[in-house]
Amino acid sequence: MIDPAARACFEARVIEGGDGDDAKRLAASLRAGGAAQSDLAALLVHAATAAPEKLVLIYDGATEGWLGVAPRGPMIEAHGAPEPIPAAFWDSFWSLVDDPVANLDAGEVTVRTAALAGTLPDLQGRVARCAGLYPGVSAAAATGYPKPFTLEALARCPAGSLGAEFHDLIVDNGFDLEVLDREALGLADMPAPLDYLNARILQCHDLWHLLAGYRTTALHEVAISGFQMAQFGHHYSSMFLGMVTSKIALSQAEALPLFLDTILSAWTHGRRSPPLIGLDWERLWDQPADAIRAATGVSLYVSPYPADLFEQMRAA
Repeated sequence: MIDPAARACFEARVIEGGDGDDAKRLAASLRAGGAAQSDLAALLVHAATAAPEKLVLIYDGATEGWLGVAPRGPMIEAHGAPEPIPAAFWDSFWSLVDDPVANLDAGEVTVRTAALAGTLPDLQGRVARCAGLYPGVSAAAATGYPKPFTLEALARCPAGSLGAEFHDLIVDNGFDLEVLDREALGLADMPAPLDYLNARILQCHDLWHLLAGYRTTALHEVAISGFQMAQFGHHYSSMFLGMVTSKIALSQAEALPLFLDTILSAWTHGRRSPPLIGLDWERLWDQPADAIRAATGVSLYVSPYPADLFEQMRAA
């Protein structure tokens, strides 16, 4: 458990925040052997909670400072002053950060991380305004609230097609076709374009795994969160990555470089990739993934570590 003094210091850093230059400086200091782990993690939480308008600046800055190369993605110009963070957020946040990884399954992490946003009452509208600035988002959302995919339609896809791959991934692993229940989450009631975006990413998360080259392993679930966040500011991903980096920075700081390599390489991949959110997947089902990549310009993620690194470690 993180001691109260460390919690208070971390909370103060989150509220203080910073910008892209601060992120670059902290990441470069950490790369050079400095002890900036908790400061950098706090800045990522700041972008997820108090200042979603600074998300691109902060992650681009962290990437340049850590990897030595700027992502060179599209400029996202969002403006807004940081908002206060209520005590209810911190209660839920620390409860999640303090839980040992062994006590958490993927579904519980997803639900509890998503619930953090509900403790920040003014955040949803700000995230919606930011999301609308990302390439392809407005045009995609204008097509209307997405209809659910069906396993029956996927089962009719020819062997070797993206649709057949998607069908087999879902069925063979016992996955839910939409990860979470969109109706239970009330996604249709969110402000535009979040209603569309959050429903669409529940549908497309595993499709993006297949098309963009992310395995369905623990490490690559972290990585694809960076990719999704870079593509359209996916708020769940920013909250998840803020929580994960905080857990590591405050309790296992020596592991943070591995996570930064993974998150920021995937962030760069997402920033440099064409927007996927508006692809008409139903019209692409019958095509092989390689053909879709060639047509859209999407490249496969180059992972800095074996995708199943954590699974290998647990089995050792």
